Amino acid sequence: MTSGTEFDLVVIGGGPGGYVAAIRAAQLGMRTAVIEREHLGGICLNWGCIPTKALLRTSELYRQIKEAEAFGLRVDGLGFDFGQLIQRSRNVADKLSRGVAFLMKKNKIAMFDATGRLEGPGRVALNAKDGTILPSVTAQHIVIATGARARSLPALEPDGVRIWTYKEAMVPPRLPQSLLVIGSGAIGIEFASFYRALGVEVTVVEVQDRILPVEDEEISKLAHMAFTKQGIAIHTGTTVENLHHTDEGGVSARLRAADGNTTDVAAERVILAVGITGNVEGLGLEQHGVTVDRGHIVIDEWCRTGAPGVYAIGDVVGPPWLAHKAMHEGVLCVEKIAGIEGVHPLDPRNVPGCTYCTPQIASLGLTEAAAREAGYELKVGRYPYSANGKAIALGETDGLIKTIFDAKTGALLGAHMIGAEVTELIQGFAIGKTLETTEAELMATIFPHPTLSEMMHESVLDAFGRALHI
Repeated sequence: MTSGTEFDLVVIGGGPGGYVAAIRAAQLGMRTAVIEREHLGGICLNWGCIPTKALLRTSELYRQIKEAEAFGLRVDGLGFDFGQLIQRSRNVADKLSRGVAFLMKKNKIAMFDATGRLEGPGRVALNAKDGTILPSVTAQHIVIATGARARSLPALEPDGVRIWTYKEAMVPPRLPQSLLVIGSGAIGIEFASFYRALGVEVTVVEVQDRILPVEDEEISKLAHMAFTKQGIAIHTGTTVENLHHTDEGGVSARLRAADGNTTDVAAERVILAVGITGNVEGLGLEQHGVTVDRGHIVIDEWCRTGAPGVYAIGDVVGPPWLAHKAMHEGVLCVEKIAGIEGVHPLDPRNVPGCTYCTPQIASLGLTEAAAREAGYELKVGRYPYSANGKAIALGETDGLIKTIFDAKTGALLGAHMIGAEVTELIQGFAIGKTLETTEAELMATIFPHPTLSEMMHESVLDAFGRALHI
């Protein structure tokens, strides 16, 4: 008879990677438990992916309604209730968190509302939120899925009032008049896009020589042009030396450009979006044989750590810091444990990345620069939104679909997009790349008309000198 503390597999962390790993383990007949110290769904569902998309949907609708006259529509007295739009995003997050709780119950997964810490081989110590020591749980397999948190830098510490992390940026008491965003990765750019659409004066500072530095350089340049056109002030190759509270209730920032010149910028609020670091503290990792390097757990291709029976997945193991990557790792980790045939290690080149700003950005695989650096001879295709019938009908003519192929084999090396709904389009190329599709199969595929997806086809055709509509 199994007690309530004995399991086959225990997951520490109930975010996307953790709860999916638990569900898959339960499906495979394992006695499974999840230890979660805060909210099921983790940062993604409660404070990241989901509520930010609810906010961005609101700002997107607001932008579209302001442009309604171009479609022959008249809208008088347009405005918004900032408190209500924030509350809607919280309601969306709450609904999905309850949905995860339902999935735990449906799959008969034991839940522990506590913090977990490795106590020894196959053993996890539990502490309740009030500090009460709970009975330890045991399992042959322990999966660490504790996620990550916002990183701060010296002299750039959040205070939760004037200097925000992503959490404060999602639930502000009121709309600020001006905003300084430090960092231009996906998190920083999404917040910049959201607040600018609502009329906030937004300044973005990026230490690299271009915004969205992980994206293809051509896409970054187009994004820079689009955001500048929207009125966002952008400083690239620039560092923020310090932040100071002002007597007016805001913040003053000293910016230093690459040439050494300094500028002082004032803003009512600041968002720090300078990256994330893994939640590795208080888990008893290194004393039990788990290696931590630069704030992240070191794993092999099967998500195994240096400690027998201990695995790690998701943001806590490092980039790409994406919920869908964490979910995939959760499944492959558990299936490998269970001895399932045909399990493959994760290939980061097959993980799509999406940024839900306006315009949207999505990418997969190698950038053009990375592909050339790797020694490939390339064929590169491009197709603009302005030549697509559906995009013209939608009034969304700014954008580009770019594809990169190995000229010798026809293998799809990368796809990079900017424009309306590219976060939905990218999965077509992700499927193709996972199936090791070549240009021949993509060119022979019938894409429906009229759709935005036709641009994907045309971009492939263009790479091989066969584009039909440009």
